[in-house]
Amino acid sequence: MTDLQLGDLAPEFTLVGTGDRPYVIREFLGQPVVLAFYPDDFSPVCTTQLRAYSASIDDFTNLGAVMLGISPQSLASHDSFAERLGIRFPLLSDQDREVARSYGVLGPLGFYRRSVFVLDRKQCIAYRHVSRAGLTFRSSQELLRAVEASVGDADDGANHEPN
Repeated sequence: MTDLQLGDLAPEFTLVGTGDRPYVIREFLGQPVVLAFYPDDFSPVCTTQLRAYSASIDDFTNLGAVMLGISPQSLASHDSFAERLGIRFPLLSDQDREVARSYGVLGPLGFYRRSVFVLDRKQCIAYRHVSRAGLTFRSSQELLRAVEASVGDADDGANHEPN
């Protein structure tokens, strides 16, 4: 299990996502990126979490940030989930769990831990939270503050991790 630290360069990846296109993390170099790892499409907590993030997507966009949801379900599942719930950001399919493994968010038996990373403009980890139980999620407001801090701290190298 990888134990990424604040300030580390985010692992590279390419995943297929909604919109039926590949998403390459390095294509977002120069923008803050929020990576929301979630266990399962259509589960109650994931549904609430992604709806909340989607409702705040304009706030993230106004900060120049990109939000990407990542889980191990198929693209067909993501398309159905996004369409049914009106999710307004891409959902990426990590069926082999390689991206989750590289970010250190796999729990026992290979299950995704509900986790969020904010990458600064240089794609260094500016914020991370890896949940142990996954019954709650980080609020949009907390993530927006982390994005603001990553933009404001881009020149001084400061980073943040929640308690």
